[in-house]
Amino acid sequence: MELSLSIPALLFPAISLTMLAYNARYLAIAALIRQLHQKYQETESESVGLQVKKLNTRLTLIKNMQASAIFSFLLAVITMALIYFEFASWANLIFGISLLSLMVSLVLSLIEVQLSTKALSIQLKDME
Repeated sequence: MELSLSIPALLFPAISLTMLAYNARYLAIAALIRQLHQKYQETESESVGLQVKKLNTRLTLIKNMQASAIFSFLLAVITMALIYFEFASWANLIFGISLLSLMVSLVLSLIEVQLSTKALSIQLKDME
């Protein structure tokens, strides 16, 4: 299969929307950590401290999700340059790596969603 400039360009809107979603997650978790940190300083509750640690793990995942998505975006741009300069074999290789990087980002996103769901179910269990 021969790549054209339009194929890697298809990743641009997908990665951009993914980055917006990741950034929204990051901002929401960062705000929650700030609230819980303040609460922890006031009460020194062990459960609040554990929640902050779990949220920190999620922040690390989101940071890695963003890095993988950005790397994928960068490789898609490099692929377009390689296609333009007629380095087809390199373009195919770099585009494959770009897709792999995007898949890594999405897998990390799935893991983060699972952690988020698990944390919510623990909190809801306290209400029962």
